Amino acid sequence: MKFESLIYEEIEETAWIYLNRPEVMNALSIKLSEEIVAAIEMVRQSTKLKFLVIKGKGPNFCVGDDIKEMIKWGNANDITRRARYYQNMANQLEELDKITIAAVDGYAVGGGLEITMACDFVIATERAKWGMPEVDVGITPGWGGTTRLPRLIGRRRAKEINLIGALHPSKKAVEWNLWNRVVANDQLDGEIEHLLEVLKTKNQQGMRQLKFIINRGVECDLYTAQGFEVLSGALTGAVSGMWKIKDADQGKGIINFTEKGGLWQTRRGLAKDFWVD
Repeated sequence: MKFESLIYEEIEETAWIYLNRPEVMNALSIKLSEEIVAAIEMVRQSTKLKFLVIKGKGPNFCVGDDIKEMIKWGNANDITRRARYYQNMANQLEELDKITIAAVDGYAVGGGLEITMACDFVIATERAKWGMPEVDVGITPGWGGTTRLPRLIGRRRAKEINLIGALHPSKKAVEWNLWNRVVANDQLDGEIEHLLEVLKTKNQQGMRQLKFIINRGVECDLYTAQGFEVLSGALTGAVSGMWKIKDADQGKGIINFTEKGGLWQTRRGLAKDFWVD
């Protein structure tokens, strides 16, 4: 697929998305947003890719939605549809069965910050700045600033970030559990490569399961989360070769259904009319 506002590359098992509007600090135009959605879908469909890195071209990561284009969004219903479209973009990014990394330099504000919130790892330079300044434009965030942000840094700090609209240093993002690590301004690319080197040595199926159960578990009660944890442990054992359970079908039920064999006939014969009166 040919992109105009971003650069997409695949290098071995890693996809790279570069937001490519440096002249406007990689502001998210309607076109760029649509291309991000398309690129994420390409990554989602791939079984070869294991990792995704998102960066901004030029000295900035992303300053969020292109405010000059907002007048083109339409009426209140159109705005609702676009906000839901962006939410879906963030959800698709967060739900990828790949490990995602945001590499942040310069400004990551508004929608740019919301992109980082949907990634698994965030590494930033010392000079990076972040915040949610929508309040001073007279608008509210639409896809993470009031939902994912308080889940990451807490309600009170999320109110501070949204209601005041200040821009904060990258080290505070690490202190507040928003980002993972701050590196020297000239070390960002090297740190990303080091992280990828470590992650590539892991059990990839194990990492997919870990990402899934952590994302799901944090949004539900403890007992439900523990259920995911237990089932993930069992799945890990199964895919590692310890899958045979004596009183499990081991595929016989499906085969018997396909062939309409004796096991299927017995089970359905006993069950289909049981307690139906």
